[in-house]
Amino acid sequence: MSENRFTPLKDRHEALGASFTDFGGWMMPVRYTSDLAEHKAVRESAGLFDISHMAEFIVDGAGSAAYLDYALAGRLSAMAVGKAKYSLLLAEDGGIIDDLIVYRMADERFLIISNAGNHDAVAAALPERAADFDVEISDISDDVALIAIQGPESVAILEPMTSLVITGTPLAESAYYTWTEGDFGEVPVFIARTGYTGEDGFELLVPNSAAGELWDAVLAAGADRGLVPAGLAARDTLRLEAGMPLYGHELSRETVPSQSGLGRVVVAAKESFVGKEGLAARDITDAPVLIALSVEGRRAGRAGYGVFQGETQVGEITSGALSPTLGYPIAMALVHPSAAEATDLTIDVRGTRIPATITTLPFYRRNS
Repeated sequence: MSENRFTPLKDRHEALGASFTDFGGWMMPVRYTSDLAEHKAVRESAGLFDISHMAEFIVDGAGSAAYLDYALAGRLSAMAVGKAKYSLLLAEDGGIIDDLIVYRMADERFLIISNAGNHDAVAAALPERAADFDVEISDISDDVALIAIQGPESVAILEPMTSLVITGTPLAESAYYTWTEGDFGEVPVFIARTGYTGEDGFELLVPNSAAGELWDAVLAAGADRGLVPAGLAARDTLRLEAGMPLYGHELSRETVPSQSGLGRVVVAAKESFVGKEGLAARDITDAPVLIALSVEGRRAGRAGYGVFQGETQVGEITSGALSPTLGYPIAMALVHPSAAEATDLTIDVRGTRIPATITTLPFYRRNS
């Protein structure tokens, strides 16, 4: 049996009083104080997350752009240097192996960040698809740490830091889904304006050796602006409010992108890519589709709770919670297509049927 792993920030988390939870074999902070306080801090000021359990891969070589067009569902060759793009790694039959973000670092160099729990599957699939391309794929997951600062105060916290020198595009001028670069002392920092909370923010990639000092420096810089360390519990309610899918909940090896509202991510016009033929052959006429639900009151549906139309179960909640920002329960659910526009759905919350209303995603959208 393999032992649980810790990130390079373990000591910092323990000193801050974090509670830990097992996430894909990693012991990660689930909260430091309270889920609600950490969630609220991200919406109103800023939160600092350790996401060093994520997996990172570098794709190098003259054939890297063409390779990624073949290996992934999107057209990564069309992405400019400095940009980032959300994409999917599909199986031959069109099922989703993982969702990930690709950053174009140079004409022939890309960074891929994928989910921690799918590291092994991604690490196996990427090289398998490289045989016909001039590329080199490096798994750097064990060498780097990833820290995310999320919230409306993110720019105001990072920009005045004297220890973080931005050498690329200034943070305030960086657009969403782009990246810039800087130095933290002698250490280079890759800084992406991306995130998983629905708020403005940045993700900072550094060598493991610099993670602790960078974590301390960002926390100190944000102390007067309401920055707090935030755990996975707050991260989950934030991403649910933002309508962002979570692998293992809305996405899985058994689902194809269109079921989860991600059909736009697949560029079917590409001549070939892994999963193209499988998607074309798949009959999804009766396959469950993702919907968004809102519920009155305070009793929230959770993942696995049934969705009913009359006495017939038509689906299952994939993610659900009492929204800290909105003040009422919200959920995403996979339901039979015939129920995707129903007006008489209920959810079963521990034996009680509660009326649920279909709504649109995201549940929460920040002011830009």
